[in-house]
Amino acid sequence: MAVKMNTKYGSIDIDNDVIATVVGGAATDNYGVVGMASRNQIKDGMNEILRRDAYSRGIVVRQIDDEIQVDVNIIVSYGTKISEVSRTVQAKVKYNLETMLGVTADSVNVFVQGVKVIND
Repeated sequence: MAVKMNTKYGSIDIDNDVIATVVGGAATDNYGVVGMASRNQIKDGMNEILRRDAYSRGIVVRQIDDEIQVDVNIIVSYGTKISEVSRTVQAKVKYNLETMLGVTADSVNVFVQGVKVIND
Protein backbone atom coordinates (compact mmCIF):
# COMPACT_ATOMS: atom_id res chain seq x y z
CA MET A 1 0.00 0.00 0.00
CA ALA A 2 1.24 3.45 -0.84
CA VAL A 3 0.29 6.95 0.19
CA LYS A 4 -1.46 8.66 -2.69
CA MET A 5 -1.48 12.42 -3.24
CA ASN A 6 -3.15 14.28 -6.06
CA THR A 7 -1.70 17.50 -7.41
CA LYS A 8 -2.74 19.72 -10.28
CA TYR A 9 -0.04 18.00 -12.40
CA GLY A 10 -1.09 14.44 -11.62
CA SER A 11 -0.87 11.89 -8.83
CA ILE A 12 2.06 10.91 -6.61
CA ASP A 13 2.38 7.49 -4.97
CA ILE A 14 4.91 7.14 -2.14
CA ASP A 15 5.61 3.56 -1.09
CA ASN A 16 5.38 2.63 2.58
CA ASP A 17 9.02 1.47 2.59
CA VAL A 18 10.12 4.99 1.65
CA ILE A 19 8.01 6.47 4.42
CA ALA A 20 9.34 3.84 6.85
CA THR A 21 12.93 4.75 6.00
CA VAL A 22 12.29 8.46 6.56
CA VAL A 23 10.34 7.82 9.79
CA GLY A 24 12.93 5.34 11.11
CA GLY A 25 15.78 7.72 10.39
CA ALA A 26 13.97 10.55 12.14
CA ALA A 27 13.09 8.40 15.15
CA THR A 28 16.56 6.95 15.70
CA ASP A 29 18.17 10.38 15.35
CA ASN A 30 16.73 11.49 18.71
CA TYR A 31 18.54 11.45 22.04
CA GLY A 32 17.36 8.54 24.17
CA VAL A 33 16.30 6.28 21.30
CA VAL A 34 18.47 3.17 21.10
CA GLY A 35 16.79 1.88 17.94
CA MET A 36 13.68 0.60 16.24
CA ALA A 37 11.76 -2.46 17.44
CA SER A 38 9.62 -4.87 15.45
CA ARG A 39 5.87 -4.28 15.66
CA ASN A 40 5.22 -8.04 15.86
CA GLN A 41 8.00 -9.30 18.10
CA ILE A 42 6.38 -12.68 18.70
CA LYS A 43 5.68 -13.29 15.01
CA ASP A 44 9.08 -12.04 13.85
CA GLY A 45 10.85 -13.84 16.69
CA MET A 46 12.88 -10.75 17.34
CA ASN A 47 13.54 -8.80 20.47
CA GLU A 48 16.50 -7.03 18.98
CA ILE A 49 17.10 -3.65 17.45
CA LEU A 50 16.19 -3.42 13.78
CA ARG A 51 18.82 -2.39 11.26
CA ARG A 52 18.21 0.47 8.85
CA ASP A 53 17.11 -1.85 6.03
CA ALA A 54 14.42 -3.43 8.26
CA TYR A 55 12.75 -0.26 9.56
CA SER A 56 9.53 -1.15 7.73
CA ARG A 57 8.96 -3.99 10.22
CA GLY A 58 8.78 -1.47 13.06
CA ILE A 59 6.61 1.16 11.40
CA VAL A 60 2.96 1.08 10.37
CA VAL A 61 1.63 3.66 7.91
CA ARG A 62 -2.13 3.97 7.42
CA GLN A 63 -4.04 6.24 5.09
CA ILE A 64 -7.68 6.67 6.03
CA ASP A 65 -9.49 9.03 3.66
CA ASP A 66 -7.07 11.98 3.51
CA GLU A 67 -5.51 11.38 6.92
CA ILE A 68 -2.14 9.68 7.38
CA GLN A 69 -1.38 7.90 10.63
CA VAL A 70 2.05 6.58 11.55
CA ASP A 71 2.88 4.08 14.31
CA VAL A 72 6.52 3.97 15.46
CA ASN A 73 7.93 1.18 17.67
CA ILE A 74 11.11 2.17 19.49
CA ILE A 75 13.50 1.01 22.19
CA VAL A 76 14.65 3.72 24.59
CA SER A 77 17.77 4.08 26.68
CA TYR A 78 17.58 3.39 30.41
CA GLY A 79 17.54 6.56 32.48
CA THR A 80 15.82 8.80 29.95
CA LYS A 81 12.39 10.32 30.44
CA ILE A 82 10.18 8.22 28.17
CA SER A 83 7.51 10.88 27.74
CA GLU A 84 10.04 13.47 26.55
CA VAL A 85 11.77 11.02 24.22
CA SER A 86 8.39 10.09 22.73
CA ARG A 87 7.41 13.73 22.30
CA THR A 88 10.65 14.57 20.46
CA VAL A 89 10.22 11.49 18.24
CA GLN A 90 6.71 12.65 17.32
CA ALA A 91 7.89 16.17 16.48
CA LYS A 92 10.90 15.04 14.44
CA VAL A 93 8.91 12.43 12.49
CA LYS A 94 6.23 14.99 11.59
CA TYR A 95 8.87 17.54 10.58
CA ASN A 96 10.86 15.11 8.42
CA LEU A 97 7.76 13.79 6.66
CA GLU A 98 6.66 17.33 5.82
CA THR A 99 10.06 18.59 4.65
CA MET A 100 11.34 15.49 2.83
CA LEU A 101 8.19 14.01 1.32
CA GLY A 102 5.56 16.74 1.53
CA VAL A 103 3.34 14.39 3.55
CA THR A 104 1.51 15.72 6.58
CA ALA A 105 1.00 13.10 9.27
CA ASP A 106 -2.20 13.67 11.22
CA SER A 107 -1.03 11.43 14.05
CA VAL A 108 2.29 9.90 15.07
CA ASN A 109 1.82 7.17 17.67
CA VAL A 110 4.95 6.11 19.54
CA PHE A 111 5.05 2.65 21.14
CA VAL A 112 7.96 1.98 23.49
CA GLN A 113 8.70 -1.74 23.11
CA GLY A 114 11.58 -1.87 25.56
CA VAL A 115 14.26 -0.19 27.62
CA LYS A 116 17.92 -1.00 27.09
CA VAL A 117 20.86 -0.34 29.39
CA ILE A 118 23.71 1.22 27.48
CA ASN A 119 27.22 0.66 28.82
CA ASP A 120 29.56 3.45 27.78
